[in-house]
Amino acid sequence: MPSLSFRVQRKLAAYQRLYRELRLVAKGLASTDHVVQAHIVPIRRCNIDCGYCNEYDDFSKPVPTDVMLERVRHLGRLGATLITISGGEPLLHPDLDDIIREIKKAGALAGLITNGYLLVEERIKRLNAAGLDHLQISIDNLMPDEISKKSLKVLDKKLQWLAEFALFHVNINSVVGAGIKNPEDAYVIATRAHELGLSSTVGIIHDGTGQLKPLGDVERDVFHRIRQLSKKSYARLNQFQDKIAAGEPNDWKCRAGARYLYVCENGLVHYCSQQRGYPGIPVGEYTIENLRREYKTKKGCAPHCTVSCVHQTSMMDFWRDPQTIQTGAPPKKEAELVQIQAGGR
Repeated sequence: MPSLSFRVQRKLAAYQRLYRELRLVAKGLASTDHVVQAHIVPIRRCNIDCGYCNEYDDFSKPVPTDVMLERVRHLGRLGATLITISGGEPLLHPDLDDIIREIKKAGALAGLITNGYLLVEERIKRLNAAGLDHLQISIDNLMPDEISKKSLKVLDKKLQWLAEFALFHVNINSVVGAGIKNPEDAYVIATRAHELGLSSTVGIIHDGTGQLKPLGDVERDVFHRIRQLSKKSYARLNQFQDKIAAGEPNDWKCRAGARYLYVCENGLVHYCSQQRGYPGIPVGEYTIENLRREYKTKKGCAPHCTVSCVHQTSMMDFWRDPQTIQTGAPPKKEAELVQIQAGGR
């Protein structure tokens, strides 16, 4: 049990984080000429191998720290209000704390997506000191198997340490869908997250072609039960979730390349992790004019998009500004993990 002084410190950090999140929303509603959220990749290498993942390798070196810091600074110049570090496994970067500090200097909220394997008490406290705001871990099953090593058996102690020592918000993402042998595992994982005072979400793994297909009866039951764990979560506003679960296309305005940027380890801006190659411009050369063009560009892959961070970021602009420019970016045809926000604290 954390001490009283630490609980007070954590509560204060939560209020300060909420204030910055509300400022993010207010700024996003007031102006469309800035980036709301960016994902940056400081290293493509990962220390584990999950069968469904197409976002890692086992050999890449870390991006030089000075290069990463300059990318963060330029995202700050583009007005980014949330910068999330992903990979690969970002905890493998030797200067990750410095990157987080630079994000905070740029005036943005700092997020981190990790597999959690490298988290220990000392590492969590270093993330506190660096100023991390949000951390997410995806846990795929109760016991490791040939598809995924990210199991509750391996990571439960990490979750306990996070519950005891983290000042930042922690979200645990579980999954259902193709390749998952025991759909009920997702509900057990989500329940465990809530027991520890952490928030939970659920993702859907589609089939090997990356196509939208409805969940089976068991999977859909698990999906909705996890959503019901918390009716207060902001994530419940995401209406696209139900259509994705039913395998139906969505009619929406994707603002990727404008309000949302995915910056790969090579420093190129892409629509998202599943549409790498478009627009393919170095982030240091990305301008307000690029933002404005992509804001108005209708993405050919949007109806079957399964990337929730792009959906969520684009939500604040659904009511305004038609998209009048067409793009040739085709839907991606490969397996992908759908980060559907469902449930919460």
